[in-house]
Amino acid sequence: MADETEWARHWRYPELPGLDLLRAHYVRHTFPRHAHDGYVIAAVTGGIEEVGLPGGTVRAGPGSVVLINPEVPHTARAGAPEGWVYATLYPSRELIAEVAADIGNLRGTPGFTADSVTDPQTSHTITEVHRAAEEGNALAADTLLRAAVARMLTRYAGPLPARTVRSAGAVDAAAARAVLQERMAEPPSLEQLAAELGTSPFALLRAFRDRYGMPPHTWLTDARVRRARRLLDAGIAPAEAALAVGFTDQPHLNRHFTRIVGVPPGAYRRERAGR
Repeated sequence: MADETEWARHWRYPELPGLDLLRAHYVRHTFPRHAHDGYVIAAVTGGIEEVGLPGGTVRAGPGSVVLINPEVPHTARAGAPEGWVYATLYPSRELIAEVAADIGNLRGTPGFTADSVTDPQTSHTITEVHRAAEEGNALAADTLLRAAVARMLTRYAGPLPARTVRSAGAVDAAAARAVLQERMAEPPSLEQLAAELGTSPFALLRAFRDRYGMPPHTWLTDARVRRARRLLDAGIAPAEAALAVGFTDQPHLNRHFTRIVGVPPGAYRRERAGR
C-alpha cells in the first residue's frame, strides 16, 4: 500500500545566498507547466518522479539527479503509487556563473546538457547540503553546495545557446510577453493582445507556444506566482500580494501558488521570515 503522507519545506538558508531549498514527499501533488528564473538540481531519494520536458518525459528514481536550465517549461508528478521524495537545490544564475567561473573551463552562460543523470554520489551530496543547512552548519553547507554544483557543471554542462529572435512570430511573442509582464494585474484578452500587435489570435497563440513552451494564459499564471514570491520575500502579506499580481483574492493565489511552488504562500512566507 502506498504511503500517501505528503510534506514539503521550501526555504532559504541565509548563509547560502542565491539559493532556494526544497525537500518534499509528494504523492497526489502535480506541478503544472511552469519555469524558473534560475536552475534546478534535484536529487530523487525515493519513489519515482516524472518530469515533463520539451524533449519528452523523464522518469527519475533514487540516485538520479534532475537538471533543468532557466526558463525551460516543465511539469512534474508522481511516477509510482508511493509518489516521490526529493531534495532540490534552486541556484540562481549568479551562483551558477560564480561556480562556473571558479571551474574555469566553461565559456559563456553555462547550461546543463542532460535532463537527468544517474549519480548517487551527487544525489547524496545534495541531501547533505540540506542536512547541513538545517543544522546551521554554514561551512559544510556552502562547501557541499559548491562541490555538487561544480561536479554537475564539469560533467553535464556546456555553453547555454543564446536565443535569437528572427521570425515575425517570435518578435510578436516577445512583444506579447512584455505586455503581459507590464500589465499583469489587468491583462488584455488574447484577441485584444493580438490586435495591439497587428496579428491574429491564433497566430499569436502558436508563436507564443513555440517560443515559451506554453500558451499565454499559462505563462501569465506562472509569471504572477513568480512575482508574488518576490513580494512575499519582501514581507508583503499574501492577500496584498494576490491583488498586486492580478489574482482575484488570496484563495486564488493559494491555489496556483501551491500547485507551482509546492507549498502554500503562508508557509512560504513564514520560512522567509524565519518563523
